[in-house]
Parts: sequence; C-alpha cells; structure tokens
Amino acid sequence: MLRATLVAICLAVFPAAAVAAGKTHTVRIEGMKFIPERLEVAVGDTVVWTNKDFLPHSVTATEARVESGDLTPDKSWRFTARKKGEIHYICRLHPVMKGALVVKTPKERRDDDASR
Repeated sequence: MLRATLVAICLAVFPAAAVAAGKTHTVRIEGMKFIPERLEVAVGDTVVWTNKDFLPHSVTATEARVESGDLTPDKSWRFTARKKGEIHYICRLHPVMKGALVVKTPKERRDDDASR
C-alpha cells in the first residue's frame, strides 16, 4: 500500500517520468538524405540518427538547440523528445539536406495510430 502511494505521488509530482520510457525510432542518413525526412514521435520517445553515407553529416536545429556534432560514417546520435512541437533540422555540412521531427503528446500519437 505504501509503495503504491509513493508511486502515485511520484507520477503526480514528476509527470515526465511517466513518459520517460518511450519508443525508439530510427532515421537513416544515406544518399545525402534523411530517411524518413519527416518523423512523428511522442514526448519521451528517442530518435537515433545513423550515418550510412560515405561523408560526415550532422543533425542541426539551431532554434531548438539540437546539435549532433559531426557524424562520421557508421556513427549514430540519440535525441530524446522532451516537449511537444515541430523541430526542423538540416545537415550543417550539407544544408540542402532537411528533415522534420514532429513531437506529439503520447495521447495524440495513440489517437493517430488508432485512426490509421
């Protein structure tokens, strides 16, 4: 009983903990493109970008303060979505490469999945 009460209090005080264990999604960097170019995730989900190209690339969204640094071939970088919104990113080294990460609440993602 005490343990259940403590868990309930923690979830009420720290709601981010309830979504901390989200899904993991992947974005492949290949052929001078982010694949997929647009990805929808939920708050708490993690996105892993992996460079499968022969050139170094980055994941850069200045306004959102997102920066992977240079990803050499076969290197990966992880980002966990912490708040709802759209993050438009580019490769800092090749600005013609563009992508978008759409972060929704977990409920919005479930509703979207259910309507498909």
